[in-house]
Amino acid sequence: MNSTLMALGQFIFGLQTLAYEELKRSNSWRHPSNSRVGARAARQFVGVGDDTITLSGWVAPELTGTYYSVAELRAMGDIGKPYALVSGSGEVFGQYVIESLNETGTLHYQDGTPRRIAFDLQLTRVDNDLGGERITVDEQGQFSGDQTQPSTARRRPTLDDLL
Repeated sequence: MNSTLMALGQFIFGLQTLAYEELKRSNSWRHPSNSRVGARAARQFVGVGDDTITLSGWVAPELTGTYYSVAELRAMGDIGKPYALVSGSGEVFGQYVIESLNETGTLHYQDGTPRRIAFDLQLTRVDNDLGGERITVDEQGQFSGDQTQPSTARRRPTLDDLL
């Protein structure tokens, strides 16, 4: 049974490493305004804004996951480079950087080691591709894009397609 929830680069989110309970995705679009006398401000769409994903969950090595997983994500954030984000079902979200990692340790042992660590990981997209393509991975770990659909069906429609 595959317990992969998501992959960020080579880091695998799953029951054995770090499982998240909640995935929040936020998208924005840019509509700057110009003031007008006697009327509402005029707005114009100038493009997409930020695409952020926040993963929240907890790790308790007595039950699931490892403390090392949180440290590995911190090290990835220290490097500062973008990583491919792919869901366990194979959907490619795009290239994301680690914006922040917050952790809260609770239920401490006598030596100060927490029995449980709650985490919030914020990722921000940095590429311009549309994403959404599906990939498949075979038993040897080789992957390929989903070639079952024509290329026009895999991309998001443009305004010209809708008119």
